[in-house]
Amino acid sequence: MTPILPAYDVTGPDDAPVVVLLGSLGSTRDMWGPQVAALSAWARVVTVDHRGHGGSPVPDGPYTVGDLAGDVLAVLDELGVDSAHLVGLSLGGAVSQHLAITRPERVRSLTLLCTAAKFGEAASWTERAAAVRADGTESIADAVVGRWFTAGLAARDTDLITRHLAMVTGTPDEGYAACCEALALWDSRADLGRIVAPTLVIAGEQDPSTPPSVMAELADGIQGARMVALDPAAHLANVEQAGRVCALLRAHINVPDGYLPGREAAHAAGDAMRRSVLGDAHVDRSTATITEFTAPFQDFITRTAWGDIWCRPGLDQEQRRLLTIAILTAVGNEHELDMHLRSALRAGVSADTIAEVLLHTAVYAGVPNSNRAFALGRAALADLETD
Repeated sequence: MTPILPAYDVTGPDDAPVVVLLGSLGSTRDMWGPQVAALSAWARVVTVDHRGHGGSPVPDGPYTVGDLAGDVLAVLDELGVDSAHLVGLSLGGAVSQHLAITRPERVRSLTLLCTAAKFGEAASWTERAAAVRADGTESIADAVVGRWFTAGLAARDTDLITRHLAMVTGTPDEGYAACCEALALWDSRADLGRIVAPTLVIAGEQDPSTPPSVMAELADGIQGARMVALDPAAHLANVEQAGRVCALLRAHINVPDGYLPGREAAHAAGDAMRRSVLGDAHVDRSTATITEFTAPFQDFITRTAWGDIWCRPGLDQEQRRLLTIAILTAVGNEHELDMHLRSALRAGVSADTIAEVLLHTAVYAGVPNSNRAFALGRAALADLETD
């Protein structure tokens, strides 16, 4: 099949390393939101919708993984990129493997998340393709998203589940079915030894689709590959363990410590990170009140706090959230503390973990401050339960 130019986004400085993010069957490039926010501080991040997904064209199927790989090359050619760091999850991992095997000169490094050299038996994929063509993607959405996240995260963050259900049901039926047929034919086991790009393999301990035992086949078959299993994490480990994944990517791609792009790019990266941590609604409310007087301060906070400190690889996002809560409790900053408590709970940080932080803070920063923090946390939990 002739390559198409799929829908894609580019974020980050033009002169930075190029990182291409390729997602799962039934997803759009929006699934990479946490990585775009963090990586665009030091990389030119390219997110791509597979053909038949998101904003990309939907040619009639069946497709092959080679067809999808050709589409990625079309994006790189349009951007004038000779080679890139490929990051692929599930179906995107198969596409990334294909490129590393057949076009090694275009692949600087390879990161494979929750994917496989062979995805089970072909019949299961052709049956799913037939079911989707008959009944639509809505008929399989609950089962798909049920494999994407652990039960604990799904229970804590119903908004996350709702967004990803919409992502699956919004996928065109023919695009989803045709990509199922691509996975039915995919088998790279005999060719893994041909991959020469430095390779990182990331598995989710609770992933029912491509568990660590399946991922180990990739790590064992690719010379010099390193494997990491994240816990807890199901199939969309990049979402459930966003901070860990971003830190692993930066280390694997070997970005020098302290690298930060120019002022505008730092501001853009900071805005993306701030939205990832606090949510679009909060940031939109804050930016709507900016005046000529307050604009320099807002730019400073966005570039330095969010674009620099929060984007650094030394701590993952949950660790930074908990550290921020502890410090705000210690200094008695109730306004900022309430905001960070609520955003942490919405992001899936457990109430038990936050309680431990507040207990620990009581010993070193004083009981009254922690007592107030517990009250704010109790109110936040009550509000979340009634949302």
